[in-house]
Amino acid sequence: MNAIALSAAKTGLLLRTFLGATGDVAEARRGAAFAFAIRVASAVIAYLSQVLLARWMGGSEYGVFAYVWVWVVVLGTVSSIGLNSSAMRFIPEYVARKDAALERGFLLWAFDGLFDEIYVIPCYLALVCLPMFTLTDTQEGTARSYSWIDLALMPHYIIRPGLLLGFLAVAVWAGERPSAETAVYAAIGATWLAAIGQTFVLERRLKQRVAPGPRAWRFRHWVSVSTPIFLVVAFFMLLQNTDILVMNLYLTSLDVAMYFAATKTTSLISFIYYAITAAYAHRFASYDAAGDMEGLAEVLREAVVWTFWPSVVAAVGILIMGWPLLWLFGEEFTAAYPVMFVLVVGLLARAAVGPIDYMLSMLGQQKACAGVLGLSVAVNLGLNFLLIPEYGLMGAAVATTVATIMATFLLYRLAKRRLGLESIFWQRRKAAPADR
Repeated sequence: MNAIALSAAKTGLLLRTFLGATGDVAEARRGAAFAFAIRVASAVIAYLSQVLLARWMGGSEYGVFAYVWVWVVVLGTVSSIGLNSSAMRFIPEYVARKDAALERGFLLWAFDGLFDEIYVIPCYLALVCLPMFTLTDTQEGTARSYSWIDLALMPHYIIRPGLLLGFLAVAVWAGERPSAETAVYAAIGATWLAAIGQTFVLERRLKQRVAPGPRAWRFRHWVSVSTPIFLVVAFFMLLQNTDILVMNLYLTSLDVAMYFAATKTTSLISFIYYAITAAYAHRFASYDAAGDMEGLAEVLREAVVWTFWPSVVAAVGILIMGWPLLWLFGEEFTAAYPVMFVLVVGLLARAAVGPIDYMLSMLGQQKACAGVLGLSVAVNLGLNFLLIPEYGLMGAAVATTVATIMATFLLYRLAKRRLGLESIFWQRRKAAPADR
């Protein structure tokens, strides 16, 4: 009993220290913990909604919806033309330099941006989502720049999937056929409501955070930085989704559905990466703007460690539970279970170097980062066209994993060669890197 009480006291002390500590690192840890909690909740909601969609619609209709929604995610993400990520570079820089005029100027500017027949109507309907999807994505970057993790993540990862599930349930209850078209209608309503709500809250917070005053603009500089960051985001999205986009050319919508379910299940590992990125990405820019390269190296090391080891634990758990998780979608979905083992390798490779793509973009290496990811997308595309016709789902998984490992290695070498920064999970301490 004494041992239990002692353990509880130690746990309470650690929690009080964690919550009460001050400084940038402590704030980053709390931000990461909050982002992690949001991502866990979002993973539960999103996964439950995907399971219900598959059960309600059946494998083929779910495959149509999955394919169409992948296009919405890709187009909606790249439509922000890099503003969601460049905000995390410029806003912390202007805050650190106390340049309120440029901070106000950037905020004002940033807010001024061949299918089979069964895909036609869902695709046209999905285009209605794009403006609000893009707005949500752009506002996420702004909110993350001010460490407003709740406002950055909840509309995208909690509110929108929750509304999607609710709207679809109401539609089915009202007698609508649970088809891909009905699901897209539900997605439209969820996307617009989440974006409008986020806009109102963000505007109110910005009025409290940023005092009124004169504005300054550096359009050419912002565009020159945002454009390669846009390419980084676009190539990264294509690297993640090329397999599904190519698969539709060779396989049935049921095959697409099974593969999509497998990727959705393994991608639960990625919520750790995104949680750490949400809390740390803009801090890379802050340390760089302050010239604190030793602090930058330390915060990068911590971000990598907190990305990789929890990802390993999550990967083991997901692989153990993989078959029953796929069974929730439908008995035929369990055929994709072997694919999960291949996909997990790529996800762990990316986790081994942490949010290195964001770090490179925040530190002025966005052009080189875009080049690496563009090459990886080309390799991924070629491998998918080569392997999917012959090996089906497994060919798609191998293509994506090989390309992801390649991208991870090249980005790691880029950070080490150009910035002198080590971004690998076994690196326990890092001395101040060389000046660039």
